[in-house]
Amino acid sequence: MLIQLTNQKAAGLIRELEELHLIKVLKGNIVPVKTKLSDKYKGIISKAEGQQLNDHINQMRSEWNGI
Repeated sequence: MLIQLTNQKAAGLIRELEELHLIKVLKGNIVPVKTKLSDKYKGIISKAEGQQLNDHINQMRSEWNGI
């Protein structure tokens, strides 16, 4: 869970919650995990659609290079 504090008073409240053993703060600064675009969009289109897209891109490239 990632929380952005918008008020400094909230930091004190979080410390109090931790002292009451209601929550545990794991890290001070959590950097969002960067996912590769290939992993993010994996499985969005079918293999057939992907092949059609590749064929279309190759056709456009050949038309562009032929001019």
